[in-house]
Amino acid sequence: MESIRRWWHSQGQEASYCFKIRSQLLTWSDAPNRTTIRHHRNVLVRMIYLLATRIFAWLVLLCRSSAAKNAEILLLRHEVTVLRRQVDTPKPTWPDRALFAALARLLPRILRNHRIVSPRTLLAWHQRLVKQKWTQPRSPGRPPISDELRELIIRLGVENPRWGARRVHGELRRLGHRVSAASVRRILRQAGLGPAPRHQSPRGEWAAFLKAQAGGLLATDFFHVDTIGLQRLYALFVMEVGTRSVHILGVTAHPTAAWATQQARQLIWQLGARAADFTHLIRDRDAKFTAAFDAVFASENIAVTKIPPRSPNCNPHAERFVRSVREECADRLLIYNRGHAHKVLHEYATHFNRHRPHQGRRQLAPLDDPNIIPLPATRIERRQAVTGLINEYHRAS
Repeated sequence: MESIRRWWHSQGQEASYCFKIRSQLLTWSDAPNRTTIRHHRNVLVRMIYLLATRIFAWLVLLCRSSAAKNAEILLLRHEVTVLRRQVDTPKPTWPDRALFAALARLLPRILRNHRIVSPRTLLAWHQRLVKQKWTQPRSPGRPPISDELRELIIRLGVENPRWGARRVHGELRRLGHRVSAASVRRILRQAGLGPAPRHQSPRGEWAAFLKAQAGGLLATDFFHVDTIGLQRLYALFVMEVGTRSVHILGVTAHPTAAWATQQARQLIWQLGARAADFTHLIRDRDAKFTAAFDAVFASENIAVTKIPPRSPNCNPHAERFVRSVREECADRLLIYNRGHAHKVLHEYATHFNRHRPHQGRRQLAPLDDPNIIPLPATRIERRQAVTGLINEYHRAS
């Protein structure tokens, strides 16, 4: 019988399967139903079959000689010794632990000290099972903040540098989001957004200023074009930022402060009563913009604002027009002289004001009425503008 028990120990993997099936049967017996009962019967048949095959194997083992059994035991012991040299810390599964616990009590006390499982280990396993059985699940607590809400909090903080955590929290409550002010403050801090008012770059301040004052802003600047004879001509323009309308004031090869001041007087005369709608003029620090130039606009209560040195991005609307006129007009044809440049630039300004769509105006041209919704036309005709460089499409009459 001692050899039978040792052979059972060597076949621990198959025996552990029996304990695993038994543990599953105990677990499934808590909530029986038709499907589980049918499954229990199948498992019971499999376990009976496995036990029957094991009993027949034991009977066959009884027929073997004692010398063969002793030789097999010595060989198995040596294999276990070799494997212990390679494995530092064995990690038995729960069926293996159940098998060790069941068979360890059958061994003599002297042999128990040479096993990988000691009585202290068995007690530790039992305490772990008791702890798992009586451990209560943690309470769910507050629901986690979704990624969409987190992005919305950061967006409100970035777009409103003067809003603190409480102001953002109030805006979220108005939008129907239930989140604590502490969570809002933590998310803003993690995103690098400290207490209000937060520091804003000069470019961001200028962008906010231009957006808030767009309805009463004028922007002016120079740009140059080169003729076929390599003569450089300078054009002075003014843009109404609110509508994106452009006025080409003049073209000259030798711009001076007196010439720029005279062009400003002509612009005020052209605007007439509409000059009272504007409050600020944005310009750079060019030497041709003198105090006399500023006085022309100051006479109409238009304050002149100078952008920082070497900061063209602080006058973005004027810089964007310069890019457009060069890409769509000046860089696509040869300019003969000043008169030719004056004619081409005025034609482009007419196209720019009456037909070219702008993203800042929801794809409307500066002179389009936003209250008029055009209907689809059955016939479309093409017209060429700016000496045939640009195509314009209109509804056929």
